[in-house]
Amino acid sequence: MEEFKRLERNLVAHGAILDYYQDTIQIPNGNVAKWDFIKHNGAAAVVPVDDKGRLIMVKQYRNALNRDTLEIPAGGLNGENEPTRDAAIRELKEETGFTARHIELLLTLCTTVAYSNEKIDIYLATGLSAGSQHLDEDEYVQIGAYTVEELTEKIYAGEIQDAKTIAAVLAYKDKYCKD
Repeated sequence: MEEFKRLERNLVAHGAILDYYQDTIQIPNGNVAKWDFIKHNGAAAVVPVDDKGRLIMVKQYRNALNRDTLEIPAGGLNGENEPTRDAAIRELKEETGFTARHIELLLTLCTTVAYSNEKIDIYLATGLSAGSQHLDEDEYVQIGAYTVEELTEKIYAGEIQDAKTIAAVLAYKDKYCKD
């Protein structure tokens, strides 16, 4: 495969959760192109499954869509070197109040490979114990329990559009809900 070469990376804007850069790239035919790049420290998410086999979901307002969304619990890493397992455990407790006796990696998702390096490790959490939420001061999160069938219907009806949630629910269904 012919090589692409980054000639320059310039920071355009520094944000609270991401940085926006403009890259100058030499493409294999010798031409030079300008490409956008969004740097993200990464995130972790979790599919919490209760003893009845229901998935614990969070409903929260998302500014980018100007509406509430139904999602799996998730959050950004506290620094790019934080272990994603630790972040998943933290987000589970913060957003739902639950702790888990067992947590394992379900899948890794690169959200938007065309312009961002954001990577989300998604974990499965079982053996749940209820507790109280510990939300950030700018969070308002409602929790609910849903069957895999209910969530699958919501995905195909367009009610759930969040990519990490769709990937996580369908991966969980494929791996753990065999007839």
